[in-house]
Parts: sequence; structure tokens; C-alpha cells
Amino acid sequence: MSTTLLAPNAADKAKSEQSGATRGVIGPLLRRIFSFPVALSGLLSALAVLTVRERFDDPDMWWHLKTGQLIWTTRAIPSIDLFSYTAARHALVPHEWLSQLAIYAAYAWGGNSGLMLLFCGLAAAVLIAGYALCSLYSGNAKVAFLGSLVVFVFATIGFSIRPHLLGYLLLILEMVLIHLGRSRDPRWFFALPPLFAIWINCHGSFFLGLIMGGVILFSGFFNFQVASLVAERWSPRSRRMLLLSLALSTAALLLNPSGIKQVLYPLDTMLHQPINLASVQEWQPLQLSSQRGVCFLVVLAAVFLLLALQKADLRLDELLLLALGIWLAGSHERMIFVFGILAAPILTRMLAASWENYDARADRAWPNAVLLALSLLTVIWAFPSAQSLASQIEEKNPVKAVEFIRSHNLTGPMLNEYQYGGYLIWAMPEHPVFIDGRADLYEWAGILGQYTSWSTLQSDPNSLLDKFHIQFCLLSPQSPMARVLPLLHGWQSVYADPNSVIFERIPQAR
Repeated sequence: MSTTLLAPNAADKAKSEQSGATRGVIGPLLRRIFSFPVALSGLLSALAVLTVRERFDDPDMWWHLKTGQLIWTTRAIPSIDLFSYTAARHALVPHEWLSQLAIYAAYAWGGNSGLMLLFCGLAAAVLIAGYALCSLYSGNAKVAFLGSLVVFVFATIGFSIRPHLLGYLLLILEMVLIHLGRSRDPRWFFALPPLFAIWINCHGSFFLGLIMGGVILFSGFFNFQVASLVAERWSPRSRRMLLLSLALSTAALLLNPSGIKQVLYPLDTMLHQPINLASVQEWQPLQLSSQRGVCFLVVLAAVFLLLALQKADLRLDELLLLALGIWLAGSHERMIFVFGILAAPILTRMLAASWENYDARADRAWPNAVLLALSLLTVIWAFPSAQSLASQIEEKNPVKAVEFIRSHNLTGPMLNEYQYGGYLIWAMPEHPVFIDGRADLYEWAGILGQYTSWSTLQSDPNSLLDKFHIQFCLLSPQSPMARVLPLLHGWQSVYADPNSVIFERIPQAR
């Protein structure tokens, strides 16, 4: 009888132990999934979607998309221009081909909604990766959220469906890997070569990544303290492993379709494309009176105020990277994105002691789960519909003008507005463009300078029109030439809408 009674008790005890073990596994797992840092990441995702939902309008997106389609359908990476008649067959460096392929893959999968999903995902990934970097670097998951907002403020200048978004995400990942190798295990450094092998084929910011790695390695050779400036010498093993990793990363850059030309492409842009840098708005110097310029000054003031009050120190590598970010942002407005990525972890480390740190033991899963659910609902609500995306395309591009050109059979060489070239490459491939957002190509071909002089009324308008035998012009109503062409002999306006105007050469004047 006692044996009969003991057997069920033993079974119950085993079940109880199994249930306890299950709870012992599931409980910590749920606490990790619904942790405070994860909830903050959900908020950043919602912020990203709310920010980019109305930004389906970058003019360069279209030629990136068309190039990706070309690679997808031909299984070949183009090394010559195939979209214009002014630079036709001219050599180019396909330095963003892998990003362009990813852009087209998103479109092939889901159309415009697929593109927007990729856009939202990359924007959210930049903010979340920035938060992870600041959290690791500062050791304070709460202050790190402020760092992610610093990244956000400056990243908004580059939130568009273009390869640089992926390039800057890789820059953040490089900073994470270097920090892990520096603070935990130097073997993390050896994740850098495969990262650079991908990066070289996505965006030219890989060059900045090499410079940053070199700066950090250089700083690891010094050991001193001068006032609030501190340098800590790395162990010989860590220095050797980072040096070897950077050497392998440099070798990995040759894994691209153009070889050394692609490696040197960023240098060529900075040193040998003066017209591009002088005429394209995003390459202009940062205006300190702008909203981002004011934020730039605020971040710098916060860093130097903390130093002046002796609330924190500044490491040698941080000083050098901060100086690099200041120079880049001051020289080119678009580079304030990079400044945010470099400055955010420095600022959060300096502020880490000013706010109590996150304590996982005191975390509560249910409030975090509610916050995550609200973030998810916000993302779903804010994601634009197909109709909204179509409206954004029509609002920013010459959609109806393209319909007019086709319905009225306008033929012959076309001179188009610079900002419309990308859309025309995608929407009207049967008409090669005069120019588009590939300013590097057109500067190499000698076209960019001629177009810039023509569009800004610095040359005889007829000279360019006659040289290329232009038969019709598709321009923005705000273009200076849109006011001049009606005054020229032999030209007439044949179409106009809020987005674009078309001028056609009068048949007798042809």
C-alpha cells in the first residue's frame, strides 16, 4: 500500500520539478524579451517610422532602383553608363551595387510598399544600433537613450532610400565591434574584415571606417593625462590584433568589381570633383543658423561644459574622432549624420554618472510589454498605404509630364531638370536622360559643368540647346530657365503643372 501511494507522489514531484525548470527558463527569457532596453528600442522603431513615412520622395532613389533592376535581370554589374545620352558608355565605378541590388529586391518583393518597409527597417536599425552602441560604450542603458536621440537628430538629414543609410549602419556596427574588442575580447576585431568586404560594395563610407579604425589604433599607443584629456595605452596583444584586423580589412576592400578604382573612389570624390562638391546642395558647408546647426553647437557645448566643470574626462581617441566629425560636418552638410554617430557615444559616456543605471533585477515585464505593444501599434498605424506612397511620388516627381510626353509622342534629345533625372530613368527608360543625380559620372564626362552654367544662366542658353540638338526640355517651374525659354526664339511651352513644365522646339526652328 505504501508503494502504491509513493508512486503518484514521485510522479507529482517530477512534474513539479519539470514545471519549475520550465518556469526557470521561460521567466528570464520573458524578462529579456520584455526588458526596458527592448521597450526603448520599440520606441525608437516607432520614431523612425513616424519620421520617414512622408519621405518617399528622394530623387536619387529611382536611379538606384533602376540600377538594381539592371543587375537583377542581367546578372551583371554595369561599369559604363546606360541611362543617358550625354555620358553614354562612359566608364563609371559601381561602388554601391550591393545596396542597389537590395533596394530592387525590396521593390521586386513588395513594390513601393516593399521599398518603404526596407526604408523603415534601415532607419529603425540605425537608431537601435546607435542605442546599443551608446549603451555599451557608456555602460548606462538609460543615458544611452539620449545618445540614440542625438543620432536621430542628425540622421534625419540622411533618412532617404539611398545606399548611404546602409553605409552608416555599417559604420555604427564597426564602432560596436571595436568597442567589444577593446573592452572584452580582442577576437571581436576579426569580425571587421568581412564587414569591410560587404561595406566596400555598399557605400563609400567604408573609407571613413578605415580612418576611424586607424585613429583608435593610433590612440592606443599613448598613456598620459593632461587636465581632462586622458590616453590609456592598450595591451600589446590588443594593438597587434586590431592592426592585423585593419590590415585584413584593407585587403578585403579589393573584393569588389572595380578593384583599386573602387577603393580610391571616395578620395576621387573629395579631391577631383570640385563642380559636384560646389553645386550639389548636400555637399555645401553646414549652416550653423539652421536647426541642425544649432543642435550641433548644443552637443559641442555640452561636451566642453562637462569638461570645464570637471564632470568627466575626454579620451584621446574621442577627441580625435570628435574633431573628425566637426570637420566633416562643418565642410559638408550631409556629413552631420556622421558627426551624430561619432559624438553620441562620447556624450553618453561623459553623462553616464549623472543618472542612475538600469537595473535588470528591478525591471518589470508588463509595463515594458505594454510600451512595446503601443510601439507596434504605432508602427502599423503610421506605415503609409500604397495610395499614400503613390501620392507622394506624384507630388514630388513629373508623373503627369511623363504621361504627356508619351501621349503626344515627343521625340528627340531631351534636356531634363537635374532632380528629375532619376525618376525619368525609372519611369521613362525609352528616353535617355540628359543628366541625373550621378553627379560624379557627369563631372567625369564634362557634362555637369555645362549643365550647371546653363541652368544658372551663366552661359548662352542657346549654346547648350544647339550643341546637343535638344528637341524638348522638361524643367521645374522654379527653374530659372523656365522663365528664359519662353523668351527664346524657336521655343514654346506645351505643358505645365505644379511640378513641371515642358518646352518644345518649334518645328520650323528645328
